[in-house]
Amino acid sequence: MNLNDTKTRIRSIIMNLMYEELARAHSRERLDNARAERRSLHLARARRLARRAERSAQAAKLHLARAL
Repeated sequence: MNLNDTKTRIRSIIMNLMYEELARAHSRERLDNARAERRSLHLARARRLARRAERSAQAAKLHLARAL
């Protein structure tokens, strides 16, 4: 194996490593985006449930006030 073959193999290995790192970075970004999306959906659901609970509490207060 001569020096040019060795340099070519080293460059090839380096390029492969760069592509692998790029793929890992994309995967991390997609996972982070998915996590953020799940958090936002969870928060929106929690807010809806809190508003529903508040309306139910207000309705119960109103029914109690009418009953007295």
